[in-house]
Order: sequence, then structure tokens, then C-alpha cells
Amino acid sequence: MKTGKILFYLMIVVYTAVGLIHLLFPERFLWIMPQWMPHPLLLIYLSGVAEIILAMLLIPEKTRKISAWLIIAMLIVYFFIIHGTQSVDFYKTGNKYFLLTVIRLVFQFILIRWAWLYTRTRKSSLHKK
Repeated sequence: MKTGKILFYLMIVVYTAVGLIHLLFPERFLWIMPQWMPHPLLLIYLSGVAEIILAMLLIPEKTRKISAWLIIAMLIVYFFIIHGTQSVDFYKTGNKYFLLTVIRLVFQFILIRWAWLYTRTRKSSLHKK
């Protein structure tokens, strides 16, 4: 199997798995949610459902491009509303997990770049190395 195809299917597996984790273990994400956001548990469930749906929409070529763009949008929203604000808060309070939040922010850029690969992908490009 070629690298491009492996990355493509891996992306589907990753977003499906993370979505399922949101649904099965939502309490693991409560500490990430900003205090000002209403109904944090509901938002965690909704994000899990969104991740699974977007992963499934990557599969058909017809919906792949829009799904990839929606994943990018979701990651940008997470970056600015959840992960970025948490990093700032952790920095200001001297939280011992500040460095982990910075690493997660960097990882967000990697995930955005990965999704961007499929914003212009045609079926034939999945078979390239």
C-alpha cells in the first residue's frame, strides 16, 4: 500500500477513534473545556459526533474535499477557543501542564496540514508516494 493511501486511511481511523473516545469517555475532556462555555458535556459529545461524521465523509470522493475543509475549520475553532485559551491560562497560572498544551498547539498545525492534503485531492493522488 502506498504512503498516501496509508495516510488517508489513518486519518479516517484517527478521527473516528478520537470521536469515539469523546463519546465513551467524555469526562477525560472536561478539564480542557473553558469555564465560560455552556454545557461542556454536551459540547464534548457534539465534537465527538462531528469527528466521526467528518471521518466518514472523507471516504467518498464526492464529499472528501468538503469534509477536509470542515476538519480544518473544526481544528481552527478548537485552536482559538479551547486549546489556545487553555495554553494562555496555564501560562498565566504557572500550571505544570503548560508545556503539554504548547505541544498540543503545534500538533494542531500538523493536523491542519494533514487535512489540507485532502482539500484538493483526486482519487488518483491517493496512490502516490
